[in-house]
Amino acid sequence: MLSEVADGVLVYTSAWCQTNAVVVVGESGVLVIDPGIHEGEILELAGDLQRAGHTVVAGFATHPHWDHLLWHPALGEVDHWATALAADTARRRLAAGIDAKRFGIPDDVRLTGLGDDITGLAADADRIPWDGPTVRVLEHRAHAPGHAGLVIEAAGVLAAGDMLSDVFVPMLDLAGAADPLGDYLAALQLLEAEAGTATVVIPGHGSVGGASDLRDRLARDRAYVEALADGYEPHDPRVESPRGGWEFVRGVHERQLDQLSIPHTSPPAES
Repeated sequence: MLSEVADGVLVYTSAWCQTNAVVVVGESGVLVIDPGIHEGEILELAGDLQRAGHTVVAGFATHPHWDHLLWHPALGEVDHWATALAADTARRRLAAGIDAKRFGIPDDVRLTGLGDDITGLAADADRIPWDGPTVRVLEHRAHAPGHAGLVIEAAGVLAAGDMLSDVFVPMLDLAGAADPLGDYLAALQLLEAEAGTATVVIPGHGSVGGASDLRDRLARDRAYVEALADGYEPHDPRVESPRGGWEFVRGVHERQLDQLSIPHTSPPAES
C-alpha cells in the first residue's frame, strides 16, 4: 500500500528486505524510483497509481544491483534512468545473465529484460530530466558504481538508495573498488553537505525517518566505516541487537570484516 511520507512523495514497501519504492508526484504524472521486488507487489503499485489517477512518466534506478533495476510493463514504457556509470555497470554485469539462486532472488521476481531498459543520464547530469518537481542527483561510488542519492527539493526528502538504513550496516563495494572505505566516507560527506537539511530520509531498505533520524544515521554509518578504516570491528546495534528477522545482517558484517582482513574484536579500551 502506498503511504505519503511528504508532500507529493509516496512510498511502497516490499516484504522482501523492506525494500522501498519511491513515487514522486508531478503535474503531468509520476516518477517511480526503484519500483519493488515481487511481481505481485509491482502490479499492486501500478494498480494503486492508476486508481489514484497517476500516470507513470519516468523511472529511476538508484544503482546497478538487481533489486533496484527491476521494472514491469504495467508501469509503462517510459524513460528508465540511472547515472551513466550505473547504467554501464548494469549492462556489463548482466550481459551474461544473472544467477538467481546465487543472489537469493525470489522465484516470483520478474527478471525478463532486467536492465535492458536502463538509460544512462548525461555524464554531468545533476537532475533527473522529467516534467515534475526538481529531483537532484548526488552521484557517488559508495556501495556500487554510479550510486545516486536523490534530493526531492520541494518536499525536503532524501531518497538515499542503499545507504542510511536503520536495519542494514553500510555495505561496501568490495567487488573491485580501489578504495571502498574512502568512497563510502566521501559519499556520507556528500549526502550530509547536500541533503543534510532534509526532513525525511528514505533508505533503499528499512524505515523512513525524519530529520533527527537522518542526522543519527549519518553519524552511525560514519562511525561504522571509520572503525573499519582503523582496523577494528565496529560496535553497531544493527549487528549486536538486530531487529527481529534481520539477524542475517551479522553475516553481512562478518563477511566484510573477513574481506578487509579485520579481526572480529573490538578496539582496546582507552586508558
